[in-house]
Amino acid sequence: MVQGQEGPRARYREQTRSEIKATALRQLAESGVGALALTRIAKEMGLSGPALYRYFASRDDLLSALIRDAYDGAASAVAGAAAEAGAAGQGPRARLHTLGEAYRAWAVAEPHRYLLIQGAPVPGYVAPADTLDRARAVLGPFLPLFADGSPGAGLATLVAEMEAWLASDAPVGAWVAGYAPDTALDTRRAAHGLAGAVLVWAQLHGSVGLEAVGQFAGTGHRGDTLLTTQLGLLADAFALD
Repeated sequence: MVQGQEGPRARYREQTRSEIKATALRQLAESGVGALALTRIAKEMGLSGPALYRYFASRDDLLSALIRDAYDGAASAVAGAAAEAGAAGQGPRARLHTLGEAYRAWAVAEPHRYLLIQGAPVPGYVAPADTLDRARAVLGPFLPLFADGSPGAGLATLVAEMEAWLASDAPVGAWVAGYAPDTALDTRRAAHGLAGAVLVWAQLHGSVGLEAVGQFAGTGHRGDTLLTTQLGLLADAFALD
C-alpha cells in the first residue's frame, strides 16, 4: 500500500519539477539568466512561494538543475551524432565535422540553454562538482578522433602540456581512456586526444558562441560555413584522414 501511494506522489513531484524547469527556461529565453527568480516562476504557475521551495530549495538549486539538463542535452546531441557517424563508417575527419555540426545545431536551436553552460558566469553562483563530468561527456566523443591523429610541430607545446596534465590528474586519464580505450597504455596518443578535445572546445565555443548570441548578423558568412572552415583547419593540424 505504501509503495502504491509513493509511486503517484513521486511521479507528481517529478512532473511538477519538470514544469518548473520548463517555466524557468521560457523566462531565460525571454529575459536571460539574470531575470530568473523563483517568486516569478511561482506566480506564473499559480503556486505560492513556499510551495515552490518544496521542489527547489533556492534559485541556485534550480539553476544547477537547468545546467545539468543543458549539459546532458548537448552530450546527447554529440553522442547521437557519434553513433550515426560510426554506423556510416565515417573516417576521423568526416566524424569531426559531423560531431561539430551536431553541437552547433543544438546550441543554435536552444541558445538560452547553450548560454547556461557557455555564457557569462552568474554572479555569486557556484556550479556543483558533478557538472564537470557532464561537461566532459560533451567532449568525450571527440577524444578518439584526435588520438588517432598526428599533430604537427606547431602543436608540440600543447601536447606536452596535455601529457603533464595526464600525469598529474588520474581522473583526466580515466576520462580519456573511457572514450578512447586503446590510449590507456599510450600516454602520447592520450595527449593527442586531449589536445584535440581542448582545441575543438575552444573552436566550438568561439564560432558557435558568437552565432548563438547573434553576433554574425549583418556579416557576409554563415555560421555553418565558419565552423566547417575551422574544423577543417583543425583536422589538417592533426592530419586526420
